[in-house]
Amino acid sequence: MPIITAADLGTNLYPEIIDEITRADGSMTDAAISVAENEAKMYLGRYDLEALFGTATAAPTFADAYLQSLVKDLACWHLLRVANPGADYQAFRTAYLDALNALKEIRNGAANPYAWPYAAALSDTPDGDAVSWTSNERRNNHY
Repeated sequence: MPIITAADLGTNLYPEIIDEITRADGSMTDAAISVAENEAKMYLGRYDLEALFGTATAAPTFADAYLQSLVKDLACWHLLRVANPGADYQAFRTAYLDALNALKEIRNGAANPYAWPYAAALSDTPDGDAVSWTSNERRNNHY
């Protein structure tokens, strides 16, 4: 289940504009939302994606308005790439780039969204705290 619906895009684009772009084909809107969610997931791998985005059959267990806003910006850009009837193309391009930059900041740890759940620890990590290292043989340079 997606974290946003076609009706949620009404906060960014008027419904009549969406209908004009997609020619009233709801599958195009659903495809744009799906692409936007997958694009957001690329940057958020260290978080619990099932909790944030849900699965095909289950809704997300953690709802965040900021993440939904980012996904809406991405989805609107993907819709506007199809056509541009009466929409401010540059404003949506800027919003799209801002959303990508925000996702990159979150991915790099420069921004830490409040209370987002992290992914479970990897189970194949080695036990213990042993560290091993080597180096080249010491050089004795004399001038």
